[in-house]
Order: sequence, then structure tokens, then C-alpha cells
Amino acid sequence: MRQLGSWLGRVGTGFVRACVVAVVALLVPAVWAAAVALGILWGPGNPWSWLAPVVLVCVGTLALARPVCRTVRTLVARWTGTVIPDGYRRAGPVTRMSTGYWWNGFGYERTSRDALLDQKWRVRWGDPANWRDLRFTAVVPCTAGLVACLPPVGAAAAVVGLLQAGSAAHLVGALGVVVAVAGSPYAWRPLVPVAVRFLRPSPAMALADRVDELTAQRADATVAQASEIRRIERDLHDGAQARLVGLGLSLATAEKLLASDPEQARALMREARAGAAASLAELRELVQGISPPVLTERGLVEAVRALALDVPLDVRVGADDGLRLDQPVEAALYFGVSELLTNAVRHAHASRAHVSLRHDGVGIVVEVADDGRGGADAREGGGLAGLRRRLAVFDGTVEITSPAGGPTRVRMAVPCESL
Repeated sequence: MRQLGSWLGRVGTGFVRACVVAVVALLVPAVWAAAVALGILWGPGNPWSWLAPVVLVCVGTLALARPVCRTVRTLVARWTGTVIPDGYRRAGPVTRMSTGYWWNGFGYERTSRDALLDQKWRVRWGDPANWRDLRFTAVVPCTAGLVACLPPVGAAAAVVGLLQAGSAAHLVGALGVVVAVAGSPYAWRPLVPVAVRFLRPSPAMALADRVDELTAQRADATVAQASEIRRIERDLHDGAQARLVGLGLSLATAEKLLASDPEQARALMREARAGAAASLAELRELVQGISPPVLTERGLVEAVRALALDVPLDVRVGADDGLRLDQPVEAALYFGVSELLTNAVRHAHASRAHVSLRHDGVGIVVEVADDGRGGADAREGGGLAGLRRRLAVFDGTVEITSPAGGPTRVRMAVPCESL
């Protein structure tokens, strides 16, 4: 009984999926058929009998191509877990220039609204992926669409045949039942290879996207480097440098007072010694922010464990023994963990957190989970967006799961080999 129920479940699920695939695949051909029917209905004497169908075919195909392709990608990902990148061209930022005009990557406009509208249409209709989508809408009805039509057509033939009198009609109905039942678990499956073959980005599109991504990463790295240099200069100028200048003045004053007022000189030297200790502590904190010594000497795992001791949370760290990576990767992951734990304290108000570090055979995977209030997202200009950009330099990814009310789980993955 259990096997029969499982088989009936596969038949029912397959039948529904085949009907969905048939509707989506034949949506554009249905527009073509409607255009032909419209031309026939108006008759040859009407001047619109040929122009209106052509306009309907062109407008309908262009309007439906991208929604059909998006729907197919969604169905394939939901049913099989196969993610097909869309490869669509993304709109860049719109910037206001010193002249007051707005630059959208293509031209200058007087207002931001005009710049965004112009950019939207240029990106939409200048995207090379449009031709790929149009090709798919022409291919899928003749391949996956025809196969997906077999179960619903068989079911319709079964209903009509079995309701009619006569042995021939009953035979047609029985064949319809066989086609519908036997074909339902498999009729929707041709959509997957067809979608993977015709909807994935072409090598030229993938290369263009990669160039844009690397250009953005280079810009981010340049901005981050300049910001870090300014931060170091500011910390040195306002902290250690000011203390060292005061230390020099104290020593010079003590030297003058050494003969006339030894007690005052000794007091100034004690102050100078305390200032030197404070300057040394500030320099150590500065070096710690640039590259923690424990990270360089003992690796990522021990550095994360040391970081967990300094965070006002109950943090548990689980890691593979002997896990060592290239130092730039370790530094990026270390500061990523630091960012996430800081967010757990400052924004999520969490009480516990768990950090997991492991190598899954492809790369290093770091997961940080907390019991905070959730709601974290990688909004532009935020810390999580910056973390995603930093790991993208190493082809790394950041996956965020943070429903409202918590908990929050962030998964960082970088493809690399353990040393």
C-alpha cells in the first residue's frame, strides 16, 4: 500500500507539473494563434487583417519572453534544485554630477527620475539576453512543451472516449488513461535539460558579467584601502602621535627641572612613563585591528577562539583540527566573523552564538549563528554588503538566513584548499 500511495503521489505531482509546463511553454504560441485567428476573423478585405496580427505577435512575444523565462527558471529551481543564472544586465548607480545633471551610465539627464527611466529602458532593450530569451520561447514549445502536453491530452481523450458509446471510443479512452498515467511522472522532465541548454548565459555574457564584477571589486578594494589608510593615519595622529609629542615635552621639562626641582622632575618622568605605556597599548590595538598577531602565528581557528573570549556573548566555536589557509583568506574570514559577532551584540541583542569552521572538500565554510531578534539583510552600504564584497574577491559567497524574530544564520564559503 505504501508503494502504491507513493506511485500515485508521483503520478499526481507529475500530472500537475506537466500541465504547468504545457501552459508556460505554449503561452507565446497561444498569442501567435490568437493573432492568426484575429486576422482570419477580420477577413482579407480589412486593411488591419494583416497589420494587427503582426503587431500582436511582436508585442506579445517581446512582452512575454522574459516573464516566461523567469518562470521556467523558478520552476526548475523549485522542482529539481538546479539554479540557472539569468545573466541579465544590471543597472548601475545614478550619480548627480557637480553640474547638477544626473549621469546614469549612458547619458546626462536633468532629474534623477529622467535618468532612472532612461537607464531602465536602455538596459532592458539593450540587453543581449533578450535574443536568448526569444530563442528559448521559440524552442521550448517544440520540445518540452509538446512532451508536457501528453498527460493532459491523454486525460482529455480518456474523459471523452470513456463517456462515448462504442468499443472504438472506449479503446481511445483506455489509451488516453495509459498515456496520462504512464507519462505524468516523466513528461515534465525534458524542461530541465532544455532550460539548462538554452537559458544559461552565453560565454560572452558570463565573461562580461565577470569583467563588471571584477571592476566593481577593484573599485571596492580601492575605496576600502583608502578608507583604511585614513583610519590608520587618524588613529596615529589623534592617539599615539599626540601622546608621544606630550612625552617629548614632559622629558624636556624634566631635564630642565632635574637640577633645580628633582621632585617635580621625577613626577614628570613618572607621567612620561605612563604616557609611554599608554602609547604602546594604543599601537598594539592599532596593529591588532590591521592584522591580529594570533591570526598570523596560530591561524584562523585559534584567532576566532581568541575573538570569542573578548565578545560579551556566550560563544561556542567548533572547528576542524589543523585547518590552515592562505593568510589573505584567513584575514577576510576572521574580520567577517568579527563583523557578524559585533552585529549579534550591537543590533540583534543576542545572548548566545555559535561559530563553525570546516572544510567541505571544495572550500572553507564558516557559519555564524545567534539567537538574536533577526531581521538582518545585506542592504547597500551596510556591513553585510561590505562583507559580501570582500569575500567576492576570493570568489566567496555569503548566505544570510535571518527571519524577523530570529534566529540569524550566516554562511560564508570560499573555494580553497587547506594547507
